[in-house]
Amino acid sequence: MPRYLVVANQTLGGQALLDRLEEGASEGSRSIHVLVPASADPTDVFHDEDADVRLAEKRLAEALERFDDLDATVTGEVGDHRAADAVGDVLRRGEEFDRIIVSTLPAGVSRWLRLDLVSQIERTADIPVELIVSEERPIRDG
Repeated sequence: MPRYLVVANQTLGGQALLDRLEEGASEGSRSIHVLVPASADPTDVFHDEDADVRLAEKRLAEALERFDDLDATVTGEVGDHRAADAVGDVLRRGEEFDRIIVSTLPAGVSRWLRLDLVSQIERTADIPVELIVSEERPIRDG
């Protein structure tokens, strides 16, 4: 059974990610683990780590509910605010995945693209890393 690690935050509710995960249905039974880094909310004037974690938990809960219709076993967790470190934490636990799917906002607004997150993950993980770019930010606090 293929196992995917999905790394996303603001784009968790985006159609591009959902479409990609639905494509995987042709592969049969699969497992998806959603990792939401507790990144700072770019709309907040002041940084509050507790608020960042609560927002990531909210986004994760909404994504797990949305992904419930997929023909897959879906789990998830909130990770370190640095996405590359969050992925490393999951991989160091010994969890195995067939693919890592990174979902991010487009160039110009995506901090993850500016940091070249995909390359950072590729240097530490010996599995394929796929990038999904989404225009949408539908899961928001409030």
